[in-house]
Amino acid sequence: MLVTGAAGRIGRAACPGLAARGWRVRGLDRAPLDGVHGLADPPVRADVRDASALDRAVSGVDAVVHLAGISGEAPFADILAANIDGTYQVFDAARRAGVRRLVFASSNHAVGFTARTRLATVDLPPRPDTYYGVSKVFGEALGRLYADRYGMQVVCLRIGSWTERPVTPRHLSTWLSPSDGIRLLHAALTAPDVDFAVVYGISANTRGWWDLAPARALGYRPVDDAEDYAAEVLAEHGEPDPAAVEHALLGGELAGPEYDAPDAPDAPDAPARPDGPDGPARPVP
Repeated sequence: MLVTGAAGRIGRAACPGLAARGWRVRGLDRAPLDGVHGLADPPVRADVRDASALDRAVSGVDAVVHLAGISGEAPFADILAANIDGTYQVFDAARRAGVRRLVFASSNHAVGFTARTRLATVDLPPRPDTYYGVSKVFGEALGRLYADRYGMQVVCLRIGSWTERPVTPRHLSTWLSPSDGIRLLHAALTAPDVDFAVVYGISANTRGWWDLAPARALGYRPVDDAEDYAAEVLAEHGEPDPAAVEHALLGGELAGPEYDAPDAPDAPDAPARPDGPDGPARPVP
């Protein structure tokens, strides 16, 4: 199986984690793949928009985990190249090679402008909060097309906050531990009778905002709970304000005004954030 974005923070966890579960992992990234563990095949150093390199990378694999791209808000031209064109190129290379299963790293930001409810379901209409969120809506729609037209099996994971541990009050609801992240990827790769699915990806958080039933239907069994860290997090930050944008909307602060028009000449720089599910460090919650 191929992991794109293998040199990213999550890719570096996914490759050895999936290898430990019996997968023969091949990695692709435009960044150096030195130190990426778990790779059984020689790594492929290439951009995901390079169709010929992708053809080589997908040759002989039976599944693709697509993590590559910009993992936060950026000017639209950058999102268009990396997240929209790049995602299309990966899907189409998989189609040409006859790959049956593709797991796409989507995001909660595909529905980020949705007001938080007690338990958000996967059938919410798209309400992206950023150009980044738009690119995830695109990827999900493209997956639906390739499932219907070409018979590919596509699972889109709306990943929450994949971090070593929760460090903010929002993370108490959105956290996906690395070990649960591997469980989620493995379930998405092995679930039988899948044509197309969109599922949320968080741990078994007591304060979780998203319905995990569709992920559990794939065989996902999370074991971690951000509540184990709640006392420490709340002692540092205090109880969350339900009216604050990071708690009132599913997308959190990416739905806030500081992310207006990121490519406008007078727009402020977005605050630096840890890297998200699909590439090097960019601004994400």
